[in-house]
Amino acid sequence: MPKRSKFETTQAQIMYRAEDLIKAASNRYRITVQVANRAKRRRYEDFDNGDDPMMKPVLRAIYEMSDELTQPEIIGE
Repeated sequence: MPKRSKFETTQAQIMYRAEDLIKAASNRYRITVQVANRAKRRRYEDFDNGDDPMMKPVLRAIYEMSDELTQPEIIGE
């Protein structure tokens, strides 16, 4: 059985997290705009931080927002 590359695994995980966000949202457009706004804000914050420059702001926003769904103790928007 061939091993999956790290990229394929990460890509699948991102798709599952994005799907969970969309399912939990009452409005698909609104959640898309929220992800975009958070990514935009993170992009400007990343100039000051040296955190993982390889991860794109949109992907980071999806990870953060999906974590907020599964872990309600994380403070969100």
